[in-house]
Amino acid sequence: MRFLETELAGAFVIELETAVDERGFFARSFCEKEFASQGLASRFVQCNVSFNRKTGTTRGMHWQAEGHTEAKLVRCTAGAIFDVIVDLRSDSDTRNQAFSVELSAKNRRMLFVPAGFAHGLQSLLDDTEVFYQMSEFYNGGAERGFRWNDPDVNIPWPGIPTFMSERDRALPLLSEIE
Repeated sequence: MRFLETELAGAFVIELETAVDERGFFARSFCEKEFASQGLASRFVQCNVSFNRKTGTTRGMHWQAEGHTEAKLVRCTAGAIFDVIVDLRSDSDTRNQAFSVELSAKNRRMLFVPAGFAHGLQSLLDDTEVFYQMSEFYNGGAERGFRWNDPDVNIPWPGIPTFMSERDRALPLLSEIE
């Protein structure tokens, strides 16, 4: 695996290193030792799948409150997504800054999201599936979120959401939470 550090400390785009032959390829998508050598969470306790039926489906921006923060390893297993993270760590030089990357079944990239970050996505193709590995168990009472189009964060979404939950549409601005 190749770990490509983003401008947000602790967040990495991870590319597979493939062994290719006439059958196709083989690649390792997780190795506890390699993640630990990069200083990344290397224990995952839960895996989730998000299926997005239509292009433009938007989810986020979500995180878990202090005491339940979670690191995520995000991979698109079918279709493609515009994946976004925002640094919410109070002691970070990049607090409230966003980073985005396209993850797709074709490019096989992954995004490591450190604990203390908000996460969201927009599907770029119909029938898009996303696989998440989580470092902590989900706690519904610790679920938090801010509005996808918060002007202070200014995420460069590829389009206006065509499908979004009412809950996500009603999320507050980040400044209303802090």
